[in-house]
Amino acid sequence: MSPKVGVIMGSDSDLEVMNDALKVLIEFEIPYEVRIVSAHRTPHELLEYAESAKSKGINIIISGAGGAAHLPGMVASFTSLPVIGVPICSPTNPVNGMDSLFSIVQMPPGVPVATVSINGAKNAGILACSILSISDPIIFERIDKFKNKMRDEIKMKNKKIEEIGHDKYLEIYKKTNKGK
Repeated sequence: MSPKVGVIMGSDSDLEVMNDALKVLIEFEIPYEVRIVSAHRTPHELLEYAESAKSKGINIIISGAGGAAHLPGMVASFTSLPVIGVPICSPTNPVNGMDSLFSIVQMPPGVPVATVSINGAKNAGILACSILSISDPIIFERIDKFKNKMRDEIKMKNKKIEEIGHDKYLEIYKKTNKGK
């Protein structure tokens, strides 16, 4: 089955963050492909990827980049497909990914890039599925179930807070969510 979503990043160091998008695509059973395509180190490959994506069956490109973060915008300049940008903050980044965010979100008129939060690859995956669901009722049903599950979880959490009180709930939460 040909990929519906292309997930690209500027470096293999971005894969840890971008893996959150891949997990979503797997959960929603969306075929995808993963590539490292650097705007600065492999510009010809970037051009070729962006121009050929549609012919490979790709409908959406999720593009993660850190630092100057030119990849999402450059891809958007070479394709008419929707591009979702994921600003990535590396551990050594002194400005906490704000440079990446501003580079991706500040695109000129006519070259839009949908942009999620810094390291927000999970939301990029969900957004890609939501876009695909417009023309695919099976994906729409999966998104609907996902959102209903989130609502049900919140209702259960509220019920638990009412039952045991917020102090006890917080104590349990801290124990079960260490390191998350």
